[in-house]
Amino acid sequence: MDTVLAQMISLITTAVSFGTVIMYGSLGEILTEKSGHLNLGVPGIMYMGGIGGLTGAFLYQTWTAEPVPGVGLVIALLSTLVCSVLGGLIYSFLTVTLRANQNVTGLTLTIFGSGLANFFGGSLSKLAGGVGQISVAVTSSAFRATQHATDSLVTLVSRGAGESGFMRVLSGILDTLDKTVFSYGFMVYLAVVIAIILSRFLNKTSRGLNLRAVGENPATADAAGINVTRYKYLATCTGAAISGLGGLYYVMDYIKGTWANDGNIEALGWLAVALVIFATWKPLRSVWGAYLFGALYWLYNFIPGQSRSMQEIFKMLPYVVTIIVLISVSLRRKRENHPPSSLGLSYFREDR
Repeated sequence: MDTVLAQMISLITTAVSFGTVIMYGSLGEILTEKSGHLNLGVPGIMYMGGIGGLTGAFLYQTWTAEPVPGVGLVIALLSTLVCSVLGGLIYSFLTVTLRANQNVTGLTLTIFGSGLANFFGGSLSKLAGGVGQISVAVTSSAFRATQHATDSLVTLVSRGAGESGFMRVLSGILDTLDKTVFSYGFMVYLAVVIAIILSRFLNKTSRGLNLRAVGENPATADAAGINVTRYKYLATCTGAAISGLGGLYYVMDYIKGTWANDGNIEALGWLAVALVIFATWKPLRSVWGAYLFGALYWLYNFIPGQSRSMQEIFKMLPYVVTIIVLISVSLRRKRENHPPSSLGLSYFREDR
């Protein structure tokens, strides 16, 4: 029984950590698509955010004799936001101002972002002394959980665990909560907060409703006095900033402050795009959807006797579930579960 519980706890923590990476990418893309723009450059932006934060932290720790974790955290965050917004600006200028094809532009941005990130990742490796030598452990420690929030409470209850069965049960519950809910870095909880704020913004505020109007029918929104270009730029760049945080979380928390040129960020970026469809463009659904994707993706680790081919089949499960949801949504034909009407279409004001 204890073994089964331990495996369940391990699966939950793995799913949450893995899911947080794609949740950031998904939330950023949801905001972008609500403006009517399909940005397939999410993986590239996550690459740019990850390498931007790592570069800022690496240079700070290299040039400072006694680096402070909090300062490194701020520098990494700012560097990530600058690089991510830059990617969003590039995409916005090409698709909003120049009205370039959104699919081609997004795919090009993914190639550009991955190439740029791996170039700088290689350069940092040389500065650090060789491949695999990059380490910003001081800054990374500020992103990762160092002490569980309920440690002291668990210890206090455990002292009295032998006194009664109730105390033993309470101690077990607190210990499980400590491991599954309170054992993560702050960016895990930040992602959930962003999802809540984004949901409220899109559904409860006038600016959010204006943004949705731009995504549904930009000509009508323009006629109503809404600045379509401004909303598209702001939504795309803000969405890029959120997506870039996913790359930062992957670098600083998930792989503990180093750089891995293994293509994982790109794979996670495409999972984030799939999550947008799975969540039917609703930020709050992307929260539990991201954790479900994480659980499905790593489920094979908790099933004994799996071959290599079976492992790859399990990694396909998030995409299979997305296809099933897409078919289900199409059959139901509920408008609220479909993408914005003008998604992927450039707006030509002179045709209004």
